[in-house]
Amino acid sequence: MSDHIHDASCDHDHDEDIFIVTDENGVEHEMVMVYTFEVSDQAYAVLLDRNDMEADGVIFRIEEEDGEAMLASIEDEDEWNRVVQIYNEIVEEQEQ
Repeated sequence: MSDHIHDASCDHDHDEDIFIVTDENGVEHEMVMVYTFEVSDQAYAVLLDRNDMEADGVIFRIEEEDGEAMLASIEDEDEWNRVVQIYNEIVEEQEQ
């Protein structure tokens, strides 16, 4: 797990993991993975829009297929609520 929340206010450089994500309108966005964390042995990633670092981050589930890590949308509302709650708790702890 990363040591801290990475965002536009970080004072150091990051090796950027860039992903192309297509939104519900078919528009492609260059997204940068800025944070990873686990919930119940499932890995998740927080991505920020590379061209709009002030925009809200997006959380994806990290799944492995044939040894390759892939990002997957979180479709289940209960899973989404649980993951967001835990991520918010992580952010609060790091801000203290």
